[in-house]
Amino acid sequence: MLALTLILVAAAPPADSSGALQRAMQDRIARDSGAVVAVALHDPVSGLRLALNPALRFHAASTMKLGVLLELGRRIDAGELGWDDSLAVRNQFASIVDGSPYTLDAGSDGDSTVYGAIGGRRPLRWLATRMIVRSSNLATNLLVERLDPTRITATIRGLGADSMVVLRGVEDGKAFEKGLNNTTTAQDLATLLEALAQGHAVAAGTRGALLAMLEAQEFNDGIPAGLPPGTRVAHKTGEITATWHDAALVYPGDGAPYTLVILTRAIRERARGVALQAELARLAHAAVLQARLSASRRP
Repeated sequence: MLALTLILVAAAPPADSSGALQRAMQDRIARDSGAVVAVALHDPVSGLRLALNPALRFHAASTMKLGVLLELGRRIDAGELGWDDSLAVRNQFASIVDGSPYTLDAGSDGDSTVYGAIGGRRPLRWLATRMIVRSSNLATNLLVERLDPTRITATIRGLGADSMVVLRGVEDGKAFEKGLNNTTTAQDLATLLEALAQGHAVAAGTRGALLAMLEAQEFNDGIPAGLPPGTRVAHKTGEITATWHDAALVYPGDGAPYTLVILTRAIRERARGVALQAELARLAHAAVLQARLSASRRP
């Protein structure tokens, strides 16, 4: 089982709260024998930080769509593209290995809606929304092809996520067989979310549009399931065989968000993977609320 490296730094929480959170998270992860987990937590209000294997590399699965979304937002800000610009919808793409064509399987896609648009055109706003709220693979590949993986990765690096890589769209089987995959770390995703939340990634108007898409995410049985009902969450999930991810901006009652990223692998059953995310989110949320309360009482 992978050795865990845990770092927890807080701005004056109660003396025993950091240790309690650390023990609780380690105990919960240990209950999923063999699970490989990375967590990045940062609350800018209280100063609470937690880093559990933050630089450990994972297959990004659909969390790479956050990078695609940010690149699209920046192109719109630059005037290169507009939300109402449209793309032809088709289901054929070129492998990055040899240029050979491949198609996506509608049955394994989280969103069948986009397949109904094949043969027509759809606006960038619509495609971006489907990419996020239902994690449409077809919408993603159309956007990745238009935006260019090299430029997407350059934007990610420019925002401070110094190791995340977007090489290609999804379901490129030849690339997967050669290990040419989109990869990320918990810290990379946290960095991108913080850049978005703090207004460093895109202009204010675009920021609102991107956050609205992330808040409309329809797969909510991971991090959101561990939070009090009604908690505002802007997040992107990702799933591939035995791998379950969730990367979120969480807005407690006072409004200012904190960042929570949970990446997992080596958990075969989806129900176990999302349950682990939810329970770690519950522990993190309680710690953030306690740390904020302590910070508010400081002279």
